[in-house]
Amino acid sequence: MTSEITLFVNPTAGRGRGAHAAQPAASALRAAGFSVRTVLGEDAADALVRARTAVEGGTGALIAVGGDGMAGLALRAVTGTRTPLGLVAVGTGNDFARALGLPVRNPAAAGRMIADALKCGRIRDIDLGRVGDRWFGTVLAAGFDSRVNDRGNRMRWPTGRLKYDLAMVAELAGFRPVPYRIRLDDGEVREVEATLVAVGNGPSYGGGMRICPGADLTDGLFDITVVGDCSRATLLRVFPRVYRGTHVGHPKVTVLRAARVEITAEDVTGYADGEPLGPLPLSARCVRGGVRVVGP
Repeated sequence: MTSEITLFVNPTAGRGRGAHAAQPAASALRAAGFSVRTVLGEDAADALVRARTAVEGGTGALIAVGGDGMAGLALRAVTGTRTPLGLVAVGTGNDFARALGLPVRNPAAAGRMIADALKCGRIRDIDLGRVGDRWFGTVLAAGFDSRVNDRGNRMRWPTGRLKYDLAMVAELAGFRPVPYRIRLDDGEVREVEATLVAVGNGPSYGGGMRICPGADLTDGLFDITVVGDCSRATLLRVFPRVYRGTHVGHPKVTVLRAARVEITAEDVTGYADGEPLGPLPLSARCVRGGVRVVGP
């Protein structure tokens, strides 16, 4: 592996934390003997072009500095190549970094861990979710949770977990279960009234909500959590349990597993890794070993 690696930086992540995080991460990598090049870009499209150019040029690793949205952009640059991806997580959710066991909101520690992993060859293949030409590492949300995600993304304050808690309370005012049609692999269509359907490649979203607590990044399958037609009161009792992953024991919650899933519902927008995918219907596929990652 070449000693030259690339920092892929979102300067606006975490209300400016991305720009501040790049320096200590770069310092830790340089102290370990790596030559570090930084890619910014004028916007997301320009940054992606620059990241792909670095990958095509043979960079030893692409290290995304930002949140889950930046990680998703970096996936588009490295997926299908043998270039490993590292994460310096300083965004709002940081769920992909959590799934990989990387430090959160500690760029110097993340830089040191990534440097050590690169030197020791701690690089592994993990699965990815794919919807059309979009890739995701954590969870595809489709329902009440995607509405919470959308509202949370539009809130400038507070940050972290509290943002999503407040967004959930606000969304409860217009909450109602909706009819879904779900097809797993080549099976029959299931028709259910549900509050949400979450397709997990990784276990969490929204800053540590373990909506799919049993999801495994290396088994080639999604864990699909379906929260049924519960009332507002039941949802208020059940949803906070998602931080511990104990909600899956509730009778209104069902967990399914499949390599492919098609979800259809009216007036529901899908989100993956915290970014909008578009309205349902959506079809997602779990791609085994879709990307190489650097980790502990």
